[in-house]
Amino acid sequence: MQFAAPLIPATLVKRYKRFLADVVLPSGEMMTVHCANPGSMIGLNAPGARVWLSKSANPNRKLAHSWELIEVDFGTGAELVGINTGHPNALVAEALAQGRIAELAGYATARREVKYGKASRVDFLLEAPGRPPCYLEIKNVHLMRQTGLAEFPDAVTLRGAKHLVELSAMVAAGARAVMLYLVQIGSAQRFALARDIDPSYGRAFDAARAAGVEAIAYRCRLTMEGIEVADPVTLAA
Repeated sequence: MQFAAPLIPATLVKRYKRFLADVVLPSGEMMTVHCANPGSMIGLNAPGARVWLSKSANPNRKLAHSWELIEVDFGTGAELVGINTGHPNALVAEALAQGRIAELAGYATARREVKYGKASRVDFLLEAPGRPPCYLEIKNVHLMRQTGLAEFPDAVTLRGAKHLVELSAMVAAGARAVMLYLVQIGSAQRFALARDIDPSYGRAFDAARAAGVEAIAYRCRLTMEGIEVADPVTLAA
């Protein structure tokens, strides 16, 4: 996924009301931007951090700019982290089309936002003749509290636990179900659940795995030009 135009550098002043952030441009201008991230953003909202913004071409948007990247040092030097939770599905769609997720290769079609479960929509439904359908849910990961270890979630997520229950039901019905954790931190080597942040999600994850739901984690490669799905990381959950 390439950014449509060069990103704009800024300095973070504060993030607030979940979806808003104030930044200062190099010119000294203060600006409020959209923060497409409903989580707590632990470790990713320090005032004074270097951030990068995209600008929408839509003249009707209330906030023209969106916060895309932040520079953080998790112990191995400064690196870019993607905070926009609106990107993972597009990133995975691109990776599926290019065959870069080995565990999900070989499906003829990948439909998005298909209704399933109890009033839910699955991120992707993968299908191929002679194979059970594969229900694929994606979770964005941007929490790192130990060097190299990415974690999910960074806040309590009742919706996330619900998805695990619904994936389990699909397995019981004879389908395949996969939870993909997409890590927007290039230095991630391992992935684990942040069970201290949301114990209920941890229990739902354990029950889903016991029911046959698969779990995989991939990290992204991030640059100022774009983001792409890169390599699998070890699941330590």
